[in-house]
Amino acid sequence: MSARTKIKALLESGKTDIDVTVKGWVRTFRNNQFIALNDGSTNSNLQIVVDFENTDPALLKRITTGAALSVSGRLVESLGKGQSVDVKATSIEILGDSDPEKYPLQPKKHSLEFLREIAHLRFRTNTFGAIFRVRNTLSFAVHTFFQERGFVYLHTPVITASDAEGAGETFHVTNFDLANPPKTETGEVDFKQDFFGRATNLTVSGQLEGELGAMALSDIYTFGPTFRAENSNTTRHLAEFWMIEPEMAFYDAKDNADLAEALLKYVISYVLDKNKEDLEFLSQRLLDEEKQKPQNERSEMTLLEKLQFCLNNDFERLTYTEAIDILKESTPNKKKKFQYLVEGWGTDLQSEHERYLVEKHFKKPVILTDYPKEIKSFYMRQNDDGKTVAAMDILFPGIGEIVGGSQREERLDKLEQRMDEIGIPKEELWWYLDTRRFGGCPHSGFGLGFERLVLFVTGMGNIRDVIPFPRFPKNAEF
Repeated sequence: MSARTKIKALLESGKTDIDVTVKGWVRTFRNNQFIALNDGSTNSNLQIVVDFENTDPALLKRITTGAALSVSGRLVESLGKGQSVDVKATSIEILGDSDPEKYPLQPKKHSLEFLREIAHLRFRTNTFGAIFRVRNTLSFAVHTFFQERGFVYLHTPVITASDAEGAGETFHVTNFDLANPPKTETGEVDFKQDFFGRATNLTVSGQLEGELGAMALSDIYTFGPTFRAENSNTTRHLAEFWMIEPEMAFYDAKDNADLAEALLKYVISYVLDKNKEDLEFLSQRLLDEEKQKPQNERSEMTLLEKLQFCLNNDFERLTYTEAIDILKESTPNKKKKFQYLVEGWGTDLQSEHERYLVEKHFKKPVILTDYPKEIKSFYMRQNDDGKTVAAMDILFPGIGEIVGGSQREERLDKLEQRMDEIGIPKEELWWYLDTRRFGGCPHSGFGLGFERLVLFVTGMGNIRDVIPFPRFPKNAEF
């Protein structure tokens, strides 16, 4: 079964007049003579030329869109337009039939909404083939970036008893009979009888555990699934998504921002180098899609130009306070075009504000720092002004926030005081506080939502289209 050559390798080899075996799925079959075969290694199909006069008619009938074939033959220079080489088939074996009356992916344009309903088959389209090859490359690039810098890849738990963000919107984990859970004398669910002996949930972040690793290994990163039970039906939210979360000992807020900017530039550069064909396809797809929009809603740059632009420009760095001043004086705020008006300092920035700063004002990626402590998490290091924390968000065009991070609060007294202020029980996080009791040090970290990165790099408009099987309210199909 392994005696085959992938179509991408064949097309890139430049060889002809050799015997080859290829395997893949039929995209089209024209005139009982020309098969467009694709194996997922590239969006380019390989044309198979069939000697139909000397081929069993029963076999020809089984060569239908979606069928899996094994083809052996001679690789020759193509006489037709649109391809450089053909395979003149000497033998064709049907590995799997596909009923043309029932196969949902016919050779025509399908809407993204329809393809979401058949996510198990959408990998076979050019758009999703390109997206998931890009996603694969970005994933590998993330690991390469950190491994080259001596980071340790740490696997943090998926099941946890903590809610790192303090948001409370978690998926509960239990082995109780939900119709009849054991109760305490006061009538509450008795989690002491549950599998773990306490209430547990799916993780919303690996950060807190990541900090524990950094306090011994210096530089670690996590890259795994996280879960948020937000009832959010937007193009930017998922209930299950992947997060990249590095934590670094002996890093301050500036070091943290420098690393995040370097990571983003590295992975974008990597994918531009490795997936040029896929990105060119996705860039053209976006251009075709934007032709349907009014001129003022179209992007000023193509997808490839936008990616290159991020590499060629240093990210703009400014404080939250400076950003508020810009937004307050902005035309959309004065003309009340923002859905959420910026009244003044302390406003929690929305996506529309973030995108204005990136796309209209600075016209480049932005790193915002020093947010009010009231709108940020308890673990962020408090600045000397008593009002702000050493937080850092990176804002990207078309996306808004793509990275969120901070220097962590290493001072035990300050951390405990902040936990008391917002009602986080210290006894629940005794292990987290221990890292401040025993050899605490300045340290920092950030979270990068992987799907938002893939969304940006592919130019897709909906986050449900950049993860293989999206999980969102009322949907856990496949």
